[in-house]
Amino acid sequence: MQTSSPATGRVYLVGAGPGDPELLTLRAVRLLEKADVVVYDNLVSPGVLDFVPATAKRIYAGKRRNEHTLRQEQINALLVKLALQGKQVVRLKGGDPFIFGRGGEEMQTLAGSGVDFEVVPGVTAASGVSSYAGIPLTHRDYAQCCMFVTGHLKDGSADLDWPSLVRLNQTVVIYMGLNGLPEICQQLMAHGALPSLPIAVVQDGSMKSQKVVTGTLADMAQKVAQAGLKSPCLTIIGEVVKLHDELDWFKGNA
Repeated sequence: MQTSSPATGRVYLVGAGPGDPELLTLRAVRLLEKADVVVYDNLVSPGVLDFVPATAKRIYAGKRRNEHTLRQEQINALLVKLALQGKQVVRLKGGDPFIFGRGGEEMQTLAGSGVDFEVVPGVTAASGVSSYAGIPLTHRDYAQCCMFVTGHLKDGSADLDWPSLVRLNQTVVIYMGLNGLPEICQQLMAHGALPSLPIAVVQDGSMKSQKVVTGTLADMAQKVAQAGLKSPCLTIIGEVVKLHDELDWFKGNA
């Protein structure tokens, strides 16, 4: 990591967690409170932004599916520009910067430009959302490993490693897979997964508006459509989903 000159600012890649601001780390809160500029994504909840002082400039980077206010290359260049102006910049990302957050790409640009930076991990959506949904990702009776994958589909066709996703005794967590859910379920069954395999889709995980829909590979697409779920959602596939009804501790709308 390059060391900045006294006149150069610093960039902090900060994980904002899955939504509930109570899940922010102390380090994240302290950096937000003293930031000059905060560059934030769509997945950052309003409650997290409440920690940003009125004196700080807020720059919305977008990152909705197929709707990017700033392209990734523009974000990279912006972070370098702000740091070279002497700003203390918080690059705020939903979840954790290093899990489907493109934090590594941004760090490479900063390092190549001689800009000082720091990474502040956040509670990634997989662990945060599953916890609030009462679905343990591992359990001695059901799953001895867990796999995180992105559900973005390429040119309308699935490009995931399907054989690896249908192994027994594992939990699969799919980020950004709501729009491709029908094909994901079909492909998993086509590659050997039982139609009765439990699956859950969680909208607004860890927030008061949280919704959890459970079902099987055979009926999940229909259930999600009937429930009217919208992004952001997280999909959890595996026998551990059976524990949701028993362990559903979070009553967000209560």
